[in-house]
Amino acid sequence: MDNFSYYTPTLYEFGRGTEEKVGMLTFLTGASKVMLVYGSKYAKNNGLVDRIANSLLTIGIDYVELGGVRPNPTDELVYEGIRLGRAKKIDGLLAIGGGSVIDTAKAIAAGIPYKGDFWDFFTGKSQVSEALPVGVVLTIPGSGSEGSGNCVITKADTAVKLSLRTDSILRPRFAILNPEMTFTLSAYQTAVGIVDMMTHILERYFTTTPRVEVTDRLAEGLLMALIAEAPRALTDPTDYQARANIEWAGTLAHNGLVGCGRREDWVSHFMEHEISAMYPDIAHGAGLAVVVPAWMAYMAHHKPSKVAQLGRRIFGIDARDDRTAAIETVASLRAFFGAVLRMPLSFKALGVDDPDIDAMVERLHANKGEVIGGYYKLKADDTRQIYELMLDPAQVAARQAGRKSEPEPAPDREAEPEPEAEAAMA
Repeated sequence: MDNFSYYTPTLYEFGRGTEEKVGMLTFLTGASKVMLVYGSKYAKNNGLVDRIANSLLTIGIDYVELGGVRPNPTDELVYEGIRLGRAKKIDGLLAIGGGSVIDTAKAIAAGIPYKGDFWDFFTGKSQVSEALPVGVVLTIPGSGSEGSGNCVITKADTAVKLSLRTDSILRPRFAILNPEMTFTLSAYQTAVGIVDMMTHILERYFTTTPRVEVTDRLAEGLLMALIAEAPRALTDPTDYQARANIEWAGTLAHNGLVGCGRREDWVSHFMEHEISAMYPDIAHGAGLAVVVPAWMAYMAHHKPSKVAQLGRRIFGIDARDDRTAAIETVASLRAFFGAVLRMPLSFKALGVDDPDIDAMVERLHANKGEVIGGYYKLKADDTRQIYELMLDPAQVAARQAGRKSEPEPAPDREAEPEPEAEAAMA
């Protein structure tokens, strides 16, 4: 186990009716005028935003609103929030929603006191040294952003999707988690959140640090809880205990607990960011459901030990050699993602018929470096092969056919294509 510092200043208020405490919790941050950041009209139409606003006004806290956050949030709304926040002289932010909303609020919180372009933080040109306090009312669990100092934003004009990591300065001061607020989530929203939670755990689980048994067991326990509770929540969306266990697991998956004392990986997130940056209608969790099994399949043939351990402890796999156990682990994970969560398992299932893998690989290594990965070092040829593992059989056949039918030098006269060539081009 490596040396570590673990500090989590977020106050969690968990359970039924906890949103009623939002006014007092916001007051305790020292804010007197906050920006309410939310996404779809649902949060407004169902009365949640108005209830929160009334709780603030009752305690003497003024507010302004910024709605319209979309999945895979972009810099455009962040810039709008920074302008609005400065003009209205806000001194705090309150995010009402899921990860995209929370990440947008964090970026605004860092950008308002900064004299330059907030994007400097994401490119590494500057470090966050101060930020307005952020509070959260969580309605869509999954991202874990309610308990972390991280956020992810996409630059709209270049489709570059980057993450910002801070130890504590952007961690929310408080997070309100009422599982009843998640009852109305669709099965799809629930499933993509669970995949995101599981991936946050796996990014930390796959490590080269030896003998991290305590955090290994914490990670495995969270994974087992999610696997047990997911079908219950999907069968009965109003199962409070299932929803409560899933929501708390999502927070613990990403507040740093299961990363203590170990080096982490994060390649699956990096690779998915390139997919959803290029195809922004893809939900992050859906993209991860395609990426993670492909990455693990590559590891099964290159560094299977930890994949095998996962399978033996989580899925009860009893194969003696690590490579066989790892391959069976990938099959078990794919079965859970596909059969239980009904998640896509290929580019085709994501709705991407002809993915531009070359562009993804180029952008991935331009953004993250020539060599990436904590568990296994990957270069461009490796990540290309992993992306290719995300193709379904029909896409593989089409690509192979396309390579076989690359055009010959043009003849002197036009010729009708041979039947075989027509089949290859189809």
